Amino acid sequence: MAVNVPGGADVDAEEPPSMLWGLDPVFSAYCRLYITDILQMRESRQVPGVYFYKNHPLFQVDVLGTVVYKRERDDFYCYGVDDSTGVINCLCWKDEKWKDQGEPTKCRNPSGSSRGFNIEDELKRLKEAERESTKLEIGDLLRVRGTVKTSRDAREIKATCFYKVSDPVMAVQISHMLEMPQLYRKCYDEPFQMPSDDLGGTEAGGSSSFHYLLSRSILTLKEFLSEKEVAKFRPYDVEFLLHPLIQSSSAEQVTEQDKDLHTAIKDILREDTKREKYAEKGCHVLHILSSLRQRYSQNMSREVLEVALTFLECKSDIISTTEAHYIAL
Repeated sequence: MAVNVPGGADVDAEEPPSMLWGLDPVFSAYCRLYITDILQMRESRQVPGVYFYKNHPLFQVDVLGTVVYKRERDDFYCYGVDDSTGVINCLCWKDEKWKDQGEPTKCRNPSGSSRGFNIEDELKRLKEAERESTKLEIGDLLRVRGTVKTSRDAREIKATCFYKVSDPVMAVQISHMLEMPQLYRKCYDEPFQMPSDDLGGTEAGGSSSFHYLLSRSILTLKEFLSEKEVAKFRPYDVEFLLHPLIQSSSAEQVTEQDKDLHTAIKDILREDTKREKYAEKGCHVLHILSSLRQRYSQNMSREVLEVALTFLECKSDIISTTEAHYIAL
C-alpha cells in the first residue's frame, strides 16, 4: 500500500493528518478493545499498520481471552484467543533463552535434606514458572499485548508480551468485564477533539500556524521519502523529524504573546549595550539567556529565547548586528 503524504488529496476526510496523531493519548497506549472491534477497525490510508477505532488512531492493543486453538512452530506459537465477542490469531514468538534447553530440571524439595533458603533452587523455580507461563493449552486464559497486523486479509496480533493468567475464581475476568464498558464510555467512544490552542492563539493566528506547520511537515516527509527511497513507513520512523516542528510551533504560539518576556529582553539590551563591552556588537544570545534566567525565569530555554528575539526583530524593536548579537532600538 502506497503512503499518502499528510494533507494530500487521498487522505480520508475522517482521518486527521498523521502528524497530529500523537496528540491523541490513545495512539501511544495499548488499547483494551473488544476483539470484534479489532477485527472491524479500518486501516489508515495514510500509514499502513495504523488503524482507526472511530476517529482514534492506534496500532497497539491489549487483549484478554481464552485459547481456543493452538499451533506451534520452531520459533513461535499461534494462539486463537476468544474474548466472547470474537476470535483473533495471536502470533507469540518463543523466547530465545528457552531454545535448545529441553525440559527444565526439577529442583530439590526444600523440606528434604537441604533446609532453609537455597538461592539456586529458588532461581530454578522462577525460571520454570516463567517458562510455563509462555506455554498454553486450549482452555487457558491468555493476556496479550502487541501490534495489530493484517496478514493475508486476516487481522492478527503480533505479541510483544504474552503470558498465561491464573484465574481460578474468575476474579481477573470479572474485573476485565467491568472495566471494559467504562473505558469505551469514557475514552474510546468519545471523539477526539483536536485542541485548537495547540495550533495557535487566536482563530486567525491558529489557522495560519496550522497551515505553516502542515506545509513544513509535508516538505519534511517528502524529503524523507526521497532520501530513504521507501514506499512505506511507520509513525516512529519519522517521529524524530516531526517532533521538533511541533515543539517549535508551540514555542512560537506561547512566546509571541509573552509581553513580560519581551520587556525583559529589551530592558537587558538597553542596559547592557551602554557598557563598553557590548556597545559595538551588542549582546550575545547566550549573555541574554543568562540574564533572563537570573531576572525572569530559571527555566528559560534558548529555543524560546530565539523565537522571542526573532519576533522582536520582526517588529523592529531590536536588530541583530551579527548572527548571534542583538541591540535594542
